[in-house]
Amino acid sequence: MLNIRNVAIIAHVDHGKTTLVDALLRQSKTKLNKDVVDTTCIMDSNDLEKERGITIFSKNASVQWGDTKINIIDTPGHADFGGEVERVLSMADGCLLLVDAKEGPMPQTRFVLKKALARKMKIIVVINKIDKADARPDFVLDKTFDLFCELGADDSYSDFPVVYASAKQGKAGNVPDISQMNDILPVFDAILQYIPAPTGDAEKPLQMLVTTISGDDFKGRIATGRIHNGKIKTGQEIMHIDREGKMKKRRLVSLMSFQGLNRVEATEAEAGDIVAISGVPEITIGETIADAINPVALPVLKIDEPTVKMTFCVNDSPFAGKDGLYSTSRQIRERLFKELETDMALRVDDSTDGDWIVCGRGELHLAILIERMRREGFEFQVSRPQVITKEIDGIKMVPFEQIFVEVPEQFSGAVIQSLGVRHGEMSEMRVENGICFLEFIIPTRGLFGYRNEFLTISKGMGILNTCFAEYKKDPGNWKEREQGSLVAHETGITRLYGILNVQDRGVMFIGPSAEVYMGQVVGQNARQGDIRVNVCKEKQLSNMRSKGDGSAEHFNTPRIMGLEDALEYIGDDELVEVTPKSIRIRKMILDENEAKRVAKGIS
Repeated sequence: MLNIRNVAIIAHVDHGKTTLVDALLRQSKTKLNKDVVDTTCIMDSNDLEKERGITIFSKNASVQWGDTKINIIDTPGHADFGGEVERVLSMADGCLLLVDAKEGPMPQTRFVLKKALARKMKIIVVINKIDKADARPDFVLDKTFDLFCELGADDSYSDFPVVYASAKQGKAGNVPDISQMNDILPVFDAILQYIPAPTGDAEKPLQMLVTTISGDDFKGRIATGRIHNGKIKTGQEIMHIDREGKMKKRRLVSLMSFQGLNRVEATEAEAGDIVAISGVPEITIGETIADAINPVALPVLKIDEPTVKMTFCVNDSPFAGKDGLYSTSRQIRERLFKELETDMALRVDDSTDGDWIVCGRGELHLAILIERMRREGFEFQVSRPQVITKEIDGIKMVPFEQIFVEVPEQFSGAVIQSLGVRHGEMSEMRVENGICFLEFIIPTRGLFGYRNEFLTISKGMGILNTCFAEYKKDPGNWKEREQGSLVAHETGITRLYGILNVQDRGVMFIGPSAEVYMGQVVGQNARQGDIRVNVCKEKQLSNMRSKGDGSAEHFNTPRIMGLEDALEYIGDDELVEVTPKSIRIRKMILDENEAKRVAKGIS
């Protein structure tokens, strides 16, 4: 058996997972690419990850520490990407659980720890960011212990080893005193001491579970996974066992192991190691690579079901085809189904009218998919997010979220009131140092469009985290959107004169000299109901002039709607038009008279 440790790094979003991995890679003298600079988060390789500062896709890295190879798996911290966390945990034998030295255990900490404990994994707690001025490591340690107990961990798991660290400075130690720390060495020592070596027998028939899929222009589909038993060699004949248990013989084209952040060609690997293979063109996540003579399938990976769905459709607006490279139904369908190969938490179904129902783990999960597609050159439209309902014992059940709010005490009353209107039930409230901590159970539907409202209520000083709780009975009695839309009356170029005449009716989404079409939403009405407005109206020229003409006019800065803002805003009769260059909100039925006839049931 090779001297290997497979360790996953799990934590709540922004608690420093990726920064810690960077420190481990740099201080182990791992060879890095030339384009990596000192300020780069090495593992956040995707453009969206760099922009948002969060991990979206799990990644593999490997470091050599002494005579031990340590395979490190960096996981996402946001609840919407929990599907990534669940499947990569199957590759690891233990976890580094990172906890912020100020914030303590957070919602996603609970989620990932629950999954790790269910797999009977050894946990090392790393209390990170102890260099913060308001760090409270002793309090956080107590809260982490309480969390282990709440999740039903027995004595062998709740008596966890602890390492204190400042990943940003690349330092760690066994006591919470940064002045006594020199390097990240104590983290490596803890991994070697407490994380068990991988189980598996190299003499048994081959068994490898695929957990990640990626593409290569030359090698085709590359499958990454852990070898549970046996050995694997380049050019070896293997048996591919799919999710239904069907078997096909294949020959491996390439075998790669991990060295630093890179995949390097290897001739042979054995049980316990994490490798990447090519030569099986139809393989997907959760399937087994087995011995060709004595094939035995491993259990198929199971992932929690999605809770939010959205309709994707071909762009049929008057501006369709102007920006996008790919806009046909065939191209969009192929791209959506291709995403299923790498995203286990996603579901895509063909609808009866030629559209697609895409289901995911949350609004952010689907918004990231939409953003990636538009950056790839796709052009399409999406509907308002909706929750996925279930019928259990004849009762309509809907998903509920557990939400955790951290807000200054003076704003707590407004937050409690706003969540109460959305059918939220408060389960806990406490105040510490002027900060109010609230916990609610709320229907997932009640959170749609709430984040912007929350930021307004808390003056941008609040923190809101969510985690899926359970399916419960739909409370019903949902309020529709209180404010309507300002809808363009005609197609044309917006004019300052037209906007100045309209802006008192609400908040504008566009400025002058922008192309709009009839039926496009150009602003939010200050009152209920939609209003058709003429933002393309021009001032008629004449020979009459006055000294103060135009000096009293004031143009209000428009509210620019990004993708997530638009998804939160739209109503049931509206769509978001997504192109590589623009995000537009529009009515499903552009013509006002036709919309009225449909509303009355007149064909």
